[in-house]
Amino acid sequence: MAQKVVIIGGVALGPKAACRCLRLAPDTELTLVDENTFISYGGCGLPYYVSGEIQALDALRSTNYQVVRDPDFFARMKGFKVRNQTRALSIDRVKKCVRVRDLVTQAEEDLPYDKLVLACGAKPRMPNVDGHDLSHVYTLTKLEDAQNIRKACENGSVTEAVIVGGGFIGLESAVALADMWGVKVTVLEMDEHLMRSVLPESMGLMAENDLVQHNVRVCKNEKLLKIEGNDGKVQRVVTNKQTIDAQLVIMAAGFIPNGELAKQAGLETIANGAIKVDASMRTSDPDIYAGGDCCSIQNIITGKYGYLPLGSLSNRQGRIIGSNLAGINDTFPGYVGTWAIKLFDLSIASTGLTIDRARLEGFDAISVCVEQLDRAHFYPEKDMMCLEIVVEKGTRRVLGMQGASLNGHGLKARIDAVSACLQYAKPTVNDISNLEVGYAPPFASAMDVVNVAGNVADNVLSGRFTPITGQDFVKLWKERADNHIFFIDARPAQAGKAMEAKNADWHAIPLEEMEARLSELPRDREIAIICNTGLRSFESLLILQRKGITNIVNSLGGMQALKQMGLDRDL
Repeated sequence: MAQKVVIIGGVALGPKAACRCLRLAPDTELTLVDENTFISYGGCGLPYYVSGEIQALDALRSTNYQVVRDPDFFARMKGFKVRNQTRALSIDRVKKCVRVRDLVTQAEEDLPYDKLVLACGAKPRMPNVDGHDLSHVYTLTKLEDAQNIRKACENGSVTEAVIVGGGFIGLESAVALADMWGVKVTVLEMDEHLMRSVLPESMGLMAENDLVQHNVRVCKNEKLLKIEGNDGKVQRVVTNKQTIDAQLVIMAAGFIPNGELAKQAGLETIANGAIKVDASMRTSDPDIYAGGDCCSIQNIITGKYGYLPLGSLSNRQGRIIGSNLAGINDTFPGYVGTWAIKLFDLSIASTGLTIDRARLEGFDAISVCVEQLDRAHFYPEKDMMCLEIVVEKGTRRVLGMQGASLNGHGLKARIDAVSACLQYAKPTVNDISNLEVGYAPPFASAMDVVNVAGNVADNVLSGRFTPITGQDFVKLWKERADNHIFFIDARPAQAGKAMEAKNADWHAIPLEEMEARLSELPRDREIAIICNTGLRSFESLLILQRKGITNIVNSLGGMQALKQMGLDRDL
């Protein structure tokens, strides 16, 4: 008798698991149910449809060979039945059936299963405020939302918009509205900096600066109180600090996993409601699998169960589940958390833990930031790349890396290389220092920026110098009347002297002149040194140390990092 499989959820993981299962076990009797009209679409592409970079909405539903993935496609081409506009109501694990309701006819029935897959996804976190149900308040998580937002922009009815939340969807939405449609956009973020859960403060500031440079307002430490409107349509947003006119609001305050069905059926879940699964993607019931945005999986670095709703994870997990449905004992290794985002000019990417997350997880960790050209310095085309590496002190184990650059492809290549190391080993600083990367002047330096990050981390761990962040350097500068620090600019003379001319407390002493001008340096004051990227200041520091001057702090990332964060204006 053919095995009966029921899959609940049809966006990413569900169809992937179904197709994989039927390739390996074509006699499987498989039914996929989903409460929505549209299924199997690239949700991460929705902001790019709003921006106009993707012209047709059906492109997000199409195969590589331009066939729309609708219920008829899966029946004809893949051999399984899709029941869209059908809601799963409950799971009876004893009788092994799922109670479903047809949302068109309201008829209910039980679907029997031998194996069940929960691919229920997640729902947007909606702040419980008055006006959240007004017209033109969207979440940009469904095709219908993207279609309505773009239509409103095309007909000119939106000139001002508010994005609630400074995460992936929020920032991508802000870029889409401002760049393509010239909408006056305000981003509301409750936290102290953008993307705090996945980025260090420095790169949150870089993201903010990129938005501000393109006329997007960023309001941090600000809470949405209510949304007001007339005739059922949004007109303004009220926060704890101001009132903002808006004809469009996008809620992008994060996600809540859809684990209710599983919890009601007695399956094990974690605190946020996500379904707990093992390495085979099985739940606490061996006949029920779960994956994607509704489930919790193990973080490879911490060894703890965590939650990371990403389409890339969903697709890979779907393949694992499909294999196991067909009798293959396949496993999913867990996640380290690797992602990338494109803003206006700046791209940002990350893998593993940030410094804040590492410390919250109990690691005695430090982070160091480097700025270096992404290609050979003599190659005509090149961009600056900022990398921040997070390492554990005692073991020298690398816990994560984040980066920002105008060269998104080059940045992603570096982050992906470190991601592979984190997934399959416990790399140390030495491993990153010696990581073998492809070298040619159009692509990289002979000593690549990722190697440099490892080298600088090694120098810090070995006590060869005391680093400070760009934020700390600016703070020292602002408080110079009290801290009596002696500030040195080790850049070439012209750049340093331009700053020195503005303020006598700024001392332009280029690297080439450092040893000759030792007599100008005080021996009873701390010295803070900066250059363009951190390289010249480090070389200057070595000269001073050889001459017995050791009370020095070095600003990592130099002026380039300050410029990317928008902090150079404070000097």
